[in-house]
Amino acid sequence: MFFIMGITPGEKKLNYNQMVICHQCGRYGRYEVFMTWTCLSLFFIPVFKWNKHYYVRTTCCNTTFELDAEVGRKIARGENVEILPEHLLRLGGNDRFGYISPGKHICSNCGYETEEDFQYCPKCGKPF
Repeated sequence: MFFIMGITPGEKKLNYNQMVICHQCGRYGRYEVFMTWTCLSLFFIPVFKWNKHYYVRTTCCNTTFELDAEVGRKIARGENVEILPEHLLRLGGNDRFGYISPGKHICSNCGYETEEDFQYCPKCGKPF
């Protein structure tokens, strides 16, 4: 008899919408909330999830924060919750969630990244 088992990471974007003025870049944007976990699968069917974490990413500058677990669980259940600055812990460095270190600019039109202080994107010509 063969057993096919595996441990894989998972990620799910949660249905949440809150418009904010970003306290990192000062621009208008919104919070995107997502949950990550580790999952044990048996015959490609998820059996057990653990190590759940909730994260918030801003749409203006892609700064990523870890969200307080209790607030994250409420959002996952579909409750209407306002995310406050004290619920967030900023993640540092270039991580897999798309955090952009200070001094980097990303074109909102084409996604081009640069550390230079251009007023217009060198790739597509649109203003930063």
